[in-house]
Amino acid sequence: MVRERRSHGPGSPPRGARGLRRPRRPCSGGKDGTPAAGAKRPGSGRGGGLAILAILGLFLASTAAAQTTLRIGLREDPDVLDPTLARTYVGRIVFASLCDKLFDIDEKLQIVPQLATGHAWSADNRTLTIKLRDDVLFHDGEKLDAEAVKLSLDRHLTLQGSFRRSEINVVQAVEVVDPLTVKLSLSVPFAPLIAQLTDRAGMIMSPKALKEAGAQFGTKPVCAGPFRFGERIAQDRIVLERFDRYWDKAAIHVDRVVFQPIQDTTVLLANLQAGQLDLIERVNPTDAPAIKRDRRLRLVGGEELGYTGLTLNVGNGERAKTPLGQDARVREALELAIDREAVNQVVYGGEFTVSSQWVPPGSPFHLKDLPAPTRDVARARKLLAEAGVPAPVVNLMIPNNPDLRQAGEVIQAMAKEAGFDIRLQATEFASALQAAARGEFEAFLVGWSGRSDPDGNIYSFASCKGGQNDGRYCNAEVDRLLDAARATPDTAERIKLYRQVAELYLIKERGRIYLWHRKNLFAHTTRLQGLRLVPDGLIRVHGLRFGG
Repeated sequence: MVRERRSHGPGSPPRGARGLRRPRRPCSGGKDGTPAAGAKRPGSGRGGGLAILAILGLFLASTAAAQTTLRIGLREDPDVLDPTLARTYVGRIVFASLCDKLFDIDEKLQIVPQLATGHAWSADNRTLTIKLRDDVLFHDGEKLDAEAVKLSLDRHLTLQGSFRRSEINVVQAVEVVDPLTVKLSLSVPFAPLIAQLTDRAGMIMSPKALKEAGAQFGTKPVCAGPFRFGERIAQDRIVLERFDRYWDKAAIHVDRVVFQPIQDTTVLLANLQAGQLDLIERVNPTDAPAIKRDRRLRLVGGEELGYTGLTLNVGNGERAKTPLGQDARVREALELAIDREAVNQVVYGGEFTVSSQWVPPGSPFHLKDLPAPTRDVARARKLLAEAGVPAPVVNLMIPNNPDLRQAGEVIQAMAKEAGFDIRLQATEFASALQAAARGEFEAFLVGWSGRSDPDGNIYSFASCKGGQNDGRYCNAEVDRLLDAARATPDTAERIKLYRQVAELYLIKERGRIYLWHRKNLFAHTTRLQGLRLVPDGLIRVHGLRFGG
């Protein structure tokens, strides 16, 4: 999240501290802002005050009505804008305006059609037939059809470096039945498949653009969403322009969306308060009181589907060859050295939910008999002594934003009392993800935004075949259990299987340390109306408009 100098063209970020503009004094003719010779001061003369108020009211009303650009502040700069290769939460926020999916979810986590009109399973749950809309165009004017769906799904499954492969790898073949029908054949029944298609695995890209751009597709993506790609300046802005031929264009009420990455939460909020942004995501809970006091702003939110925790390198290259990576006792000692609730109170004002699981307490798959372990420094020291490393050094990589840096510092101080020497490495977020994938880390404090089905929170990270298993944890029995949980639609049976996964992955081997579940907190100007709160935390532009 290294900041760069920001340019200030139309739709560009504000100036000053990360773009914050300072208000100017109005000029009425004189060079210094004083009234020109012979000009009356505002409000002078009979009824002048009322006239000024009336004019001001008309001006504000016309400004609100005229605003056609939605300015959204992001906590990080997204990675590549390629649905097959992307892996950031902020990228998913951009994709929500850029790339429609086969299916979506609503406020109650119900799956709803988007590019699809419906679906049907075969009797053995090994074939999924999807019907498509007949009125969808890509941003390049090409028609979306079954051939395009097949091409995108095949690309997700086969492209080198795909993060979607492990999400839908049970799909053995994608068949075009007719121009508006595709059939997916599975190797085994797969309960989470539709849920996976509500995210990037279900995003369909223009075949023409894929052919022309090749490996550079992410620099100028062409999809079938309400907005088309305009421009991107790294660490500065992403601009999307309204697509006038969008299939659901009646639901779109702004002409442009500008995403501006600002990792400093104080500056992010200051830009909102100054009117330079209209909406910001992942508000720091400690800023909530100030937002609630501001009558021009509104704070909304709810519990996320995901988690924040420590990814541990146990098998990804040379950096895994440490006491932390090779000995579960050292990993257990680190977990016992951390007081989750204390971190929550100090950094987040107690607003988050502490946990040691991959799904939050509101999920039906949350294991109620598996509470987060309490801090036990004495036990942690004993475990380190048994492991023969009473003072292990651990390099902890942290995304370079204020609250996670503070959380890292609190964890560092706590772990020191147990004997750990935690060395913090603040790293720009997209760079940190790339380093983690290469195995250039020992521990990584990072969050996952979550999925509606629990498989989306665990499989890619804990399976030997997982596309986002940066620590390279691998246990054949855990894989068997995860595969079995994928294959059964029965919730009770899946919970039993996930309980066995937890026994191995979390308790015996400490493959990852889950810490807390955030709240998806958004703040926006009161003039912005129609924001829908969906538990995945994405910003859907459908229905958003500016009012008076």
